[in-house]
Amino acid sequence: MANQGYLTTHVLDNMLGIPASKMKIELYSLISGRKLLASEITNNDGRCEKPILIQEDFATGEYELLFYVSDYFAAKNIKPNNGEFLTIVPVRFTISNADSHYHVPLLVSPYAYSTYRGS
Repeated sequence: MANQGYLTTHVLDNMLGIPASKMKIELYSLISGRKLLASEITNNDGRCEKPILIQEDFATGEYELLFYVSDYFAAKNIKPNNGEFLTIVPVRFTISNADSHYHVPLLVSPYAYSTYRGS
């Protein structure tokens, strides 16, 4: 039987108080070296159109999401004082249950970010 788990993400722009649409996100597996699993662009709600890691590919182990923050803010003509600060935000996490839904949201501004395991 295939694993039942899947991975989703959601990006919110804390500076403007809106979903972060059109942000590039990459997902890497770190289980056996570094392997790109997915590259997505967020929709108007700041989400990927489908889970970024689906049941068929879902496995326990370590992963990394890369959020291309500076590209997102540059496209909105928002540049931090004195140039760039955050460029790419990496979030490393472990999937320990192959039958669970993992949700990794990102709250971001040009100067700060936070994340947590959502539901």
